[in-house]
Amino acid sequence: MKKISLPDGTPIYCLKATEAVVLDDHIKGYFNHGININDNDVVIDVGANIGVFGLRASQEYQNIEIHSFEPVPQIFEVLEKNKVLSKNPNFFTYQMGVGAKTDSIHFTYFPNSPALSTSNPELWEKDPKAFQKAVRGSIENSPDSFWWSFVIPGFAIPLIAWYLKKGSKKIICQVNTLSNFIETKQLSKIDLLKLDCEGHEWEVIKGIKDEHWKIIKAVVMEVHNIENRAQKVEKLLKSNGFNKITLEKEKALENTDLVNIYALK
Repeated sequence: MKKISLPDGTPIYCLKATEAVVLDDHIKGYFNHGININDNDVVIDVGANIGVFGLRASQEYQNIEIHSFEPVPQIFEVLEKNKVLSKNPNFFTYQMGVGAKTDSIHFTYFPNSPALSTSNPELWEKDPKAFQKAVRGSIENSPDSFWWSFVIPGFAIPLIAWYLKKGSKKIICQVNTLSNFIETKQLSKIDLLKLDCEGHEWEVIKGIKDEHWKIIKAVVMEVHNIENRAQKVEKLLKSNGFNKITLEKEKALENTDLVNIYALK
């Protein structure tokens, strides 16, 4: 773990400095198509990683309440440090995953690229070139501060992709359902549900009871669109009162099966 400064000078703890900057730049993409947050909002962040979203939200809104979930111990340790940095007493962190049922499942942790850690590594294994395409897209659309990314030759992409996945580790993590959590915490509203859980998103939303969809005002999520999953998610959201839904591919990931979904009531 190391402490660095983001491009605007904001201090943050991270495992990989370049990844922290990329995650920070990535946050802008959540606030499109009407998605926003305000003071006194309640936000659920599933797949919080090191907590860049929570840190930035706390920086912008003093009274925001954030519940951040991260199952991988090595990443959760960093999330905890960034929660302290935020100085937000309503920034809560939980070392657990979220899914369709209470369980213990295996997560694959990538030490060289922690943000890619997942309970569904087979999504990348099915098509090794898809991972290379994601790497290429990320490099070609990297933050402005990464001037050096423009001189990386194309033939180096497979090697970079191999390195990022090298040394992966299997970790058993606890998983709870979002509905169990809502009932335990007696939440009466969720202004934004943010999901970025590397292929586990369908399991997460299957763990939400009908009555709890009623208190969720907005959703932003990344979906691995395999077997028409994005369309299934869209249908489920519509059935639960979301009438403003946008599906969009990020420019950096346009050659992958990743789709962003923005939903409002």
